[in-house]
Amino acid sequence: MAGTAGTPGTPRVLRAMNDRAALDLLLEHGPLSRTRIGKLTGLSKPTASQLLARLEAAGLVRVTGTSEGRPGPSAQLYAVDPAAAYAAGLDVTPHRIRAAVADITGATVGEFELATPGRRPAQPVVQQVTAALDGAVKAAGLTRDDVHRLVIGTPGAFDPSTGRLRYASHLPGWHSPALLGELAAALPMPVEYENDVNLAALAEQRLGAARGHGDFVLLWNEEGLGAALVLGGRLHRGWTGGAGEVGFLPVPGAPLVRQVTRANSGGYQELAGSQAVPRLAQELGIEDIPSGPYAEVAAALVARAADHASGPHRRLLETYATRLATGLASLVSVLDPELVVLGGACLTAGGEVLRGLVQAELAELAAARPRLVVGDVTEQPVLRGALESALATTRDEVFDTSR
Repeated sequence: MAGTAGTPGTPRVLRAMNDRAALDLLLEHGPLSRTRIGKLTGLSKPTASQLLARLEAAGLVRVTGTSEGRPGPSAQLYAVDPAAAYAAGLDVTPHRIRAAVADITGATVGEFELATPGRRPAQPVVQQVTAALDGAVKAAGLTRDDVHRLVIGTPGAFDPSTGRLRYASHLPGWHSPALLGELAAALPMPVEYENDVNLAALAEQRLGAARGHGDFVLLWNEEGLGAALVLGGRLHRGWTGGAGEVGFLPVPGAPLVRQVTRANSGGYQELAGSQAVPRLAQELGIEDIPSGPYAEVAAALVARAADHASGPHRRLLETYATRLATGLASLVSVLDPELVVLGGACLTAGGEVLRGLVQAELAELAAARPRLVVGDVTEQPVLRGALESALATTRDEVFDTSR
């Protein structure tokens, strides 16, 4: 009905659009004066003043100081109030849960890591999640009720039709069909769940190598081999959330793996996953193989190999690049992406040397010619992606002044 709140073009909606534009500018540029905000938004000085007064009264912006070092009188500087809202993210693996809380500006204000060793969880998953979240919340000097939204990243994906976690049989305790309901009952804020590699891709899209790209693939190799597919600027998750589970992909050069979900592996995982790198090093006669978890060993071997121009270490890197390109060729032949981002410790450890070898091999194996780049977000990319996802929705809700 014409004239009701929320109708496009009404003064309330136009004010809300201007408010959001100003808030986004403050997030992007940091503290700004009223005059600068007016110039960037195209608003008059009186309108910009009214806007800032409105946002300050709503608790969304605050005065942070005055401009100095410029001709003329100093001007008050405004910034988004960090305490306007908080969001949290969790990065879940079989061995630990990392938790972090960020304020509305994106600054991390609290972190915590909970060890979860063993194939049988020492405590129920709900207790693990709440303990990890509470640790980060406490580190931030907050309470659970202060957190506006939580995003949890796990291997695999929760099937939207059943609520069960699929494609991650190695994550103990997370497969009960009642789990999502139990977590919703235990936590006071909305909770979203996302595949860990998808969150790493979101971090690259927002903060890293995929900024400005609407179509790209993130190939990820750490404890598992996976991919994230971003098409038309949006994550493609598939019917059951399993899009991107490329570790199960049958590939030439690896035995055909049957009952892949029971084995939690497939041809591409066996050929080019992190666990294949130490085996390959042994086959090539490399003797000084470090000890430790296979993902860490693989990353160390790849990093060392990238520093060698010849010998068995170089053959390790070249063979590994061929194996990576073998599975990647199937992906790019079907998807024809603009960009491929190489992420995860085992890929980023090889840096530009490995990237160049994979790019050259891919040119021989696929008709598509995407550009390959090494991921930029190397510091806790899954957790960073979880925070970015939680913050995006939180900002849409908190910054909406039309209500």
